[in-house]
Amino acid sequence: MYTLDFGTQPAAVRRARRLDWLDNLRIALTVLVVVHHAAQPYGPADWWYVEGQPRTPALATLSAVDGSFFMSLFFFVSAVLMPGSHRRHGTRRFLKSRLIRLGIPVAVGALTIVPGLMYAYYVHYRGYPSLSFPRYFADVYLGLGDKPADWTGPSWPDLQFGHLWFIQNLLAYTVLYVACSRAGRLLGRLRRTPPTRRQRPAPGHRALLLTTAAITAATFLIRLKYPLDTWVPVLDFLQVEPARVPQYAAFFTLGVLAYRYSWLDRFDARAGWVWLGGGAAGVAVLFVIGADANCFGPGGFNAPALTWAAYDSALCVALCVGLLTAFRETVTLGSRLLTELSADSYGVYILHLPLVVTVQYSLADRGLPPVVLWATASALGLAGAFLSAAGLRRLPGFRQVL
Repeated sequence: MYTLDFGTQPAAVRRARRLDWLDNLRIALTVLVVVHHAAQPYGPADWWYVEGQPRTPALATLSAVDGSFFMSLFFFVSAVLMPGSHRRHGTRRFLKSRLIRLGIPVAVGALTIVPGLMYAYYVHYRGYPSLSFPRYFADVYLGLGDKPADWTGPSWPDLQFGHLWFIQNLLAYTVLYVACSRAGRLLGRLRRTPPTRRQRPAPGHRALLLTTAAITAATFLIRLKYPLDTWVPVLDFLQVEPARVPQYAAFFTLGVLAYRYSWLDRFDARAGWVWLGGGAAGVAVLFVIGADANCFGPGGFNAPALTWAAYDSALCVALCVGLLTAFRETVTLGSRLLTELSADSYGVYILHLPLVVTVQYSLADRGLPPVVLWATASALGLAGAFLSAAGLRRLPGFRQVL
């Protein structure tokens, strides 16, 4: 089991503190996901399930800032917890549990939650003749019918995974991790070298700068062909945004290494605070100039695209490292309520989107300012999602998945 060194404290207290700050970080990230989706119709120019809403540059900037780091940090936290679970349960049981916990929500959500959202969009914004949901599901969502000549997208057929892309990608990363782990052990047997647990120093400023440079280079090159918010199907199944893959893959890998070399306890807090300060300054600059991801151009071989790739990557590294440090050092409080919220976080991620979009539809055309619309959708979406997740987790059969 992964352990943290908190001096002379009893083992039970050390484990509690480890779980507390990581769980608190996971709660915060889950809340940020809901807040991010609540802002989508009122700020960024991205496609969304609700159209024609009043917008404000501040929420566009908020969306750009969120997008730069929060899912990378989700991948990191998931990866940190993965090797220990793999070691405790063995490959077969580990993969079976991951297929249940990750695969079932993706499959069920893609057949229930996402088609419901896409049907609402079809009815409200596509302008085609009225269509029952069963016919829409078969002909349009699954693509069994003919594609209309004037199809308005965003893709054909409407089949997609929506916000469940993260769970789907995490399952793919998990399988890849297991394959690499087994290949490494097999290579060790062939070489007749026993596995080693040689410690490596926790990353310092130099390593973090090199990581930022590597992510920047990979991001810039990929965005030459795939700008931000461009999604592609991999193997006709995996829903991937290539423009973010360098960040996600890097932080998933760093999470595995952080477990292996105990970097979470050994990382110098002073360095973490410096990077958090830099990240906060970078966020402040974006809000001052009113910038979002689109203001630097859609990509391509040009200075604005390189600037945004570098800025985006630097924000990603700075905020991820800084928030990990801040939560480890200061947000260590544990309570019964926080334990419950942490346990419900995964369910909230799965369930929140239809609740948020329902609120957004109900608030449309009411003449309210965009910030009020966003705050209302955030508050109601969070309350509804956490209550729904808490209730479902207590139903027979749901706890194993949620």
